[in-house]
Amino acid sequence: MTGREGGETVTIVTAGGIVLALSFGVRAVFGGVVQPLSDDLFMGRIEIFSLSIAIQNLVWGLAQPGFGMIADRFGDRRALWLGFFCYLFGMAVCITGSTPFAQHMGAGVLVGMGISGTAFGTVLAVVGRAAPPEKRGFYLGIASAMGSAGQALVPLLASWLIASLDWRMTLVVVTVMLAPMALCIPFLRVGAQTAPTAGLIDLRQTVRHAFGHGSFVMLSAGFFVCGFHLAFITAHLPTYVQNFCVGTSLSPDELRALGLRALALAGFANIFGTLLAARLGSLFPKPYVLAAIYALRAAIILGFISLPVTPTSVMIFGLLVGGLWLSTVPLTSALVLVMFGPRAMGTLFGFVFLSHQLGGFAGVWLGGVWFDQFDSYEGVWLIAVVLGLLSALIHLTVRERAALATV
Repeated sequence: MTGREGGETVTIVTAGGIVLALSFGVRAVFGGVVQPLSDDLFMGRIEIFSLSIAIQNLVWGLAQPGFGMIADRFGDRRALWLGFFCYLFGMAVCITGSTPFAQHMGAGVLVGMGISGTAFGTVLAVVGRAAPPEKRGFYLGIASAMGSAGQALVPLLASWLIASLDWRMTLVVVTVMLAPMALCIPFLRVGAQTAPTAGLIDLRQTVRHAFGHGSFVMLSAGFFVCGFHLAFITAHLPTYVQNFCVGTSLSPDELRALGLRALALAGFANIFGTLLAARLGSLFPKPYVLAAIYALRAAIILGFISLPVTPTSVMIFGLLVGGLWLSTVPLTSALVLVMFGPRAMGTLFGFVFLSHQLGGFAGVWLGGVWFDQFDSYEGVWLIAVVLGLLSALIHLTVRERAALATV
């Protein structure tokens, strides 16, 4: 790779990382407004807005293959611009809406489409095509780690805002933070490898071949659990802390802010965890590294719920689980590249990520229903532990090798 090519790759990785940081950072704020929004609009029933966030995760996953196909056929930037404007419009509807339908459409459908067009499936496809094969894992890890930085910084800012502003103004401020995406999207192009080349791919045959490949199916099934874990924790940890933290004189607003700070700490820890996972994936079989990540998640969650919930334990949990947060993404995306090559990366990773978001829908919605019915999250935490162990076993069956006929 020449110096010019290397510079272009660094530019693409940097721009993609910023887009990921903003996309994930703004999304992570929703967990901090579940309780105040529900108190203000829905008489304290958190199940309603939990369903909005669950719809967001589901639509994110359902739309991901579509955005991948738009990127593969017509160019990455068209998919990114569409996602950007969906995100802005969805946040506006969420801020101004006062009915369940408005929140389901704004925070749910439109924001879900916005994240789908500006998050991993689209951005990592650009990075994967731009990076030389021998450095793909490294660059995918860098971009994913930058996404973690946004997940750390934006919720941290929101934890301060929510102590002095209402939930609407907090969301207004974080929505404005999406604006730098518009400056980064023009840089996310890979020269001649974009639409004209990708348009020649027979996507129907590609998808059929992928779902006939056992390791691809198992990888998708295991990624369901990642979505369950991340979405449930992101949406419900602040409410969990607000209702069950002991040994403190903090007010409900301060406890909710504590939950947001734990999510911010998870984002900071994940910067290093993602880079470490990418490095380990270059030294050891990636499926084995993924199995270890899911087993460790199960152990950390079990330890957290087995001990009294205190401000200290909440922050330790954020630190530990954060080290394993998005570390699955560069490994999973790299396995898709190993199996099928880069040309249909957007489409194939979109289907893998659909499984992830089906898990996210289940985790967020089940958390809201369980809390409203039993005034507890214990059952959902235990399900998360069992799923983590099952995912560890599933990834042991994945084989890190090219499919017989790559696309």
